[in-house]
Amino acid sequence: MKNINRRGFLRTGIAGAAGIVALRPSFVSGAASNQQKDIISRTLGKTGMQIPVISFGVMRADNPNLCKAAYEKGIKLFDTANGYQNGNNETMLGNLLKDYPRDSFYLATKIKPAGVDREGKPSDLTTAEDFLSKFNTSLSRLKMDYVDILYVHDIRNPELLDYKPIINTAKNLKKEGKTKAIGFSTHANEPVVIDAAANTDSWDVILTAYNFKQTYITELNNAIKKASKAGIGIIAMKTMAGGGFLDKEKTKPINSTAALKWALSNPDVTTTIPGMTDFDQLDLNIKILADISITDQEKKDLLIASAEKGLYCTGCATCLNVCPMNLPVPDLMRAYMYAYGYSNPAMAHSLLGELGTKDNPCKECSSCKVECTKHFDIREKIADISRLVNVPEDFLV
Repeated sequence: MKNINRRGFLRTGIAGAAGIVALRPSFVSGAASNQQKDIISRTLGKTGMQIPVISFGVMRADNPNLCKAAYEKGIKLFDTANGYQNGNNETMLGNLLKDYPRDSFYLATKIKPAGVDREGKPSDLTTAEDFLSKFNTSLSRLKMDYVDILYVHDIRNPELLDYKPIINTAKNLKKEGKTKAIGFSTHANEPVVIDAAANTDSWDVILTAYNFKQTYITELNNAIKKASKAGIGIIAMKTMAGGGFLDKEKTKPINSTAALKWALSNPDVTTTIPGMTDFDQLDLNIKILADISITDQEKKDLLIASAEKGLYCTGCATCLNVCPMNLPVPDLMRAYMYAYGYSNPAMAHSLLGELGTKDNPCKECSSCKVECTKHFDIREKIADISRLVNVPEDFLV
């Protein structure tokens, strides 16, 4: 065991920067006899789960040997979802983890309620039956009697936090022992949603987008602190602010180590779930398990990256009521991020299909009326990413 002292983190300003926040982390250390020693762990709120500061976002991973290596190197929490890789992601994890002691890892999955509109509000299609059916399918794929964390996926409107058919179903699953904790993920409007959740006693865990390029980081930090004081465990995702690069040409890589350390400099963040698809990424992230102190060079890298537009859409939704074509602009920007930031055109293609996107839906407009808060050229990006709808899915796999 080793104890790590609280560390300060430089706060500074730069045009377009979310700010590097002065936070002083504290954590609980732990080590497993057959895994990497001196691993930094933190307690996940009132759940009591002791989780290493680096976990595994399995969404894009399709190699069970990569997940096995992560487990052997000390990663304990594996994060998946009902819809990832059309269910194959859960199946892969289930086939691997069924052979390990159930108390040696944590497993989280997410269920997206049906019928939620683009403002995040439920509809008549948002039923308990649909949610429960999806969860049972997930549990079957995972070959588990229970998951450690069940998330209601993609809450962006407080109205869904109080939607009884879904919330009561999740609570019943917890009572039945089919999940140890219930939570939700949020990718947009995070400060408002997290603040509202902190006023209830329904939630154990929140999985939130959290990165150095978010323009509303002060509001988000305040909401996270409020939730943490209420006993809700906080897990950070999208820490890379749109993937591994700041540009579609991939000439400006993001310092992934610095981005993860930035997120972990907040003592209210228990762990992060970076997506990993190869062993080089795993090796980089494993080093952070024992040392989250950020170097001067890493601080400089974040400052430079903060000044770039990047590929990350914060989902502020100010564009939704402006677009004359009524396009789901934030979702289209997410597809753009998948293709160019995550280097996963298949994922982008799938999302475009769900949205019913046509090739170049902006061509009927003489000029774009959307003024993006991130200063993206929305018209150009939509024309670019929508070309994927003409590509057969088999060519992208």
